[in-house]
Amino acid sequence: MKKLFVMAAMVLSSVGAFAQQAVGTTTIQPKVGLNVSTIADGDWKAGFAAGAELQYQATDKVGLAVGALYSAQGTKSNHVTWTPGYINIPVTLNYYVAQGLALKAGIQPGFMVAKDDMPDDAVKTFDLSVPVGLSYEYQNLVFDARYNIGCTKVFKHTDKGYNNVIQITVGYKFTL
Repeated sequence: MKKLFVMAAMVLSSVGAFAQQAVGTTTIQPKVGLNVSTIADGDWKAGFAAGAELQYQATDKVGLAVGALYSAQGTKSNHVTWTPGYINIPVTLNYYVAQGLALKAGIQPGFMVAKDDMPDDAVKTFDLSVPVGLSYEYQNLVFDARYNIGCTKVFKHTDKGYNNVIQITVGYKFTL
């Protein structure tokens, strides 16, 4: 019984360590991380992501976020690696299912800013995706994992070619 009481006291005392923000607050979160991406039937390749997100905590369960991230995406196939760079603007609704744990979904326009050696007439420079994922907040650290489902084709002259990106980032929240 004593062990149960001690464990309950430890759990209750640690609840304050989770950093879900108070209703009505706005935070900015610089973040960095890794991508694993593919296009069409290509192999998955690694890349990186870096940027920041701004979040407004609308209710105790709902936050609205908008960000700007540089994302090195692309694919590998037949000894060729293609790594276009995008500036992505994720707009997400964050629903907190537990203290510090949020489910995320939204829409993400992206703009290709680096395309390696791909000719201009072969690729589209605008990309639209649907990010879905989850995040976990502890103190001011935010661990985020999301899957960006491509909705627009990357290549102009094919029926295939949607971006698919798994992104894992870590960030640090500052209250504004």
